[in-house]
Amino acid sequence: MVCQNISLVLFSYIVDLLFGDPEWLPHPVRWIGRLISFLDRILRGNRDIWIERMKGVTAVLIVVGVSACSAYLFIFLMERSNPFLGNLVSIYVGYVCLSIKDLRIKGMAIMKELKENDIFKARRELSKIVGRDTDSLSEEKVVAATVESIAENTNDGIVAPLFYLILGGPVLAITHKAINTLDSMVGYKNEKYIHFGWFSARLDDIVNLIPARITGILIVLSIFIITAFKNPPNSLRITHHALRIMLRDGKNHPSPNSGVPEAAMAGALGIRLGGGAFYQGKFVERQYIGKDIKKVDTFFISEALKISFLTSVLMLILGVLFKWLI
Repeated sequence: MVCQNISLVLFSYIVDLLFGDPEWLPHPVRWIGRLISFLDRILRGNRDIWIERMKGVTAVLIVVGVSACSAYLFIFLMERSNPFLGNLVSIYVGYVCLSIKDLRIKGMAIMKELKENDIFKARRELSKIVGRDTDSLSEEKVVAATVESIAENTNDGIVAPLFYLILGGPVLAITHKAINTLDSMVGYKNEKYIHFGWFSARLDDIVNLIPARITGILIVLSIFIITAFKNPPNSLRITHHALRIMLRDGKNHPSPNSGVPEAAMAGALGIRLGGGAFYQGKFVERQYIGKDIKKVDTFFISEALKISFLTSVLMLILGVLFKWLI
C-alpha cells in the first residue's frame, strides 16, 4: 500500500511534467469552474448581508461536495471494475490538480514577448495569470507581476496540491482544488463578491495556511541549493536574506498566505515586489515586499521559474519520504 501511494504521487507529478494542461484534454477544474459560474448566476444577489453570505456558504458546500464525491465515486467504480483502471484514474485526478508545466509555459510566454520588445503581447499574456489590470504596466511592472504570480502559484498550483495529495490522496487534492478555484472566481473583496465570496476566501485561507509556509521555506532552501552551485561564496548570505525577507515581509499582503512565498521569492532574487495596482479600474494600495537590491529585469522570470521547479522537486521528495516513513 505504501509503494502504491508513493507511485500515485510520483506518477501524478511526472504526468503533469509531460503533458501540462492541454486545451483538448477533459479537465475537472474547468467543470468545477462552470459549476461555480452557474451557482454564481442563480444564487448571488441579495441586499441582506447574512442571506448573501449563506448563499455563498451553500455554493461552497455544493461545489466542494460535488467535486469530492464525483472523484471518489469515479475512482471507486473504476477500482471495482479493474484495479489497474482505478490506479490510472487516481493518477489522472492527482495530475489535474497540479500546474507545474502550465506555470512554466505561461511564465515563458510572457518572457518571450518581453525579449521581443512586444510589451502589448506581454501584457496580454500576463492578464491570463493575474487579476490586476495589465493594460498600462511598464516592462518592469510586468516582470514583477509575473514573478509574484509564479511565487503565489508555486503554492496554489504545486505545493498545496502535492501536500493534500500526499496527505489524503486524489480526493483530498481535488477538494483543495475546488476550494482554490472558488477563491479565484468569487473570493474577491469588491462590491460584487465581498459577501457571497466571503466563505470561499476564508476557507481558502485556512486550507493554504500550512502549505504556503512550507512553500516559503522550500523557496529559501531552493535558492540555497542553486547558489551553492552557482555562487558558493555568497550562498549563505543570499539564503539568509531570503529567509529574513520572508519573515519580515510575509505579512505585507492582503492575503495571509500569498505574501509568504512572494516574500521568500523577492528575498531570493533580491528584488522588490508588491506595491499598489489597479483592479477593474480601481487603484488598490498594497505594501511593498522585499528590498530592491537588484534592478527588476526580464531574466528574473526564468530565475523564478527555476526556483519554483526546484521547490516542486523538494516537495515531491518530502512527500515520498513522508509516505515511506508512515
